[in-house]
Amino acid sequence: MNAPQTCGRGSASTEDTTDTQCQVLRRRVNELRAHPSYVRHQLSVSASQLSALAALGSLAFREPIVVTRNLTIIDGYARFQLARHEGRQTLLCLEYDLTEEQALRWLIQSHRPSWGLNAFSRVLLALDLEPFLQEAARANQRTGGQHKGLSNLTEAQKVDVRSQLATAAGVSSGTITKVKQLAESAHPRIKQALKADEVSIHKAWKWCRLPAQQQLEEFEEYQSRKGVNQTSGRLIQKHVARLSSNQLFRPNLGDLLKPFLPSRPAVLNSIFVSEIDVPGNIAYITKNALQALTSKEESKCTTEIC
Repeated sequence: MNAPQTCGRGSASTEDTTDTQCQVLRRRVNELRAHPSYVRHQLSVSASQLSALAALGSLAFREPIVVTRNLTIIDGYARFQLARHEGRQTLLCLEYDLTEEQALRWLIQSHRPSWGLNAFSRVLLALDLEPFLQEAARANQRTGGQHKGLSNLTEAQKVDVRSQLATAAGVSSGTITKVKQLAESAHPRIKQALKADEVSIHKAWKWCRLPAQQQLEEFEEYQSRKGVNQTSGRLIQKHVARLSSNQLFRPNLGDLLKPFLPSRPAVLNSIFVSEIDVPGNIAYITKNALQALTSKEESKCTTEIC
């Protein structure tokens, strides 16, 4: 082990840690541990992040990771995970003397957008700050001589706590409320999807009042629709790109519906039909064609229905 070196003023990302002293030293990888909140919410480093880091080779470990005195990791989870995967024995660390609250705040700040964790994951971490903020609000009550002996916060204090949580996570106060409800009642599969950015917080929140099984069904249907739309969109683009001007003049919708609508509106003759191989029993219609059908105006556009 290298002897510790004092690094002077720390470069912490929160105001209450900028004057904290730290040490630069090497620690054994098997001595380091993830923050309890990181473990509690089952957060992890994405495979793409690890791949990008591994591509750097030894340069990936040039910068030290940030840890507390009890070797809890604050910043550097990707390097920590890569070091374990590669069987490295030690990692260069910046070791700070932080309180539990300071460590949690720094963990959240160091994983703002583009730094590793999405909004849902950051809010999960921020919610673990709630007891600290609530206690601070109660302390202010006691200092002011108000509501002595009471443990309940006023509505204004609750709003202030939520606002502080939102600031810490870099989101709106409304997002804090939604994620709190999702953490309590969302199906586990949906929580995983939220961490992986497979579904938006708002959409998942709209499902969270449903029974667990129905939530899962809504999510699976959403995934299916999303997959079909993405696949269909790609195929339609390729198909339209291949069409020549002559190929666009295919049978019109009026001809197609003639056996079913002998007295069909003339506007149907202005909508041309082209077959395309995409998943599902779905009719795709262009915006112009839909406008023509809605207005029932006869036009000679060369729109296409797939």
